[in-house]
Amino acid sequence: MSSSRYPSPDEIQALFNNMASGNYDAFYARVSPNVDWTVLGTHPCAGRYKTLKDFQDGTLTRLGKIMKKPGLNLAVRNVIGGGDAEWAMVELVANAECFKFDNCYAWCVRFDQSGTIVEVRAYLDSWMVRQAIIENETPSHRAPVPDVSKF
Repeated sequence: MSSSRYPSPDEIQALFNNMASGNYDAFYARVSPNVDWTVLGTHPCAGRYKTLKDFQDGTLTRLGKIMKKPGLNLAVRNVIGGGDAEWAMVELVANAECFKFDNCYAWCVRFDQSGTIVEVRAYLDSWMVRQAIIENETPSHRAPVPDVSKF
């Protein structure tokens, strides 16, 4: 880690780049098991998660089940903060497919002095997440519509 109290913007970028390459385990190794993670919005994954496992189960693992391979890989667009500030903002972009799932995120992350993420507030496109879950997770109970060409 740098000589600053908290990870530098470059170190934060390198940490989050693990998700872009699909190496979520390397990213999660730097997240506290008791992280306080709030996912804002009005979608089925929104909520306050008090452990890393609860966050994983309620969000990325859940979404991963409805995504086509290679799944949801978050790429870093920008990092603001870090170094002498315990809070940093990481802007992320995801391209994935179940239906078209191009989403942008802003994760406000707080590090402890060992460089471990202890708190996150995640902002994202709620409608996009809601639609992905509605259209892909739960089977439709809608009656089939006849093909008009057969009349």
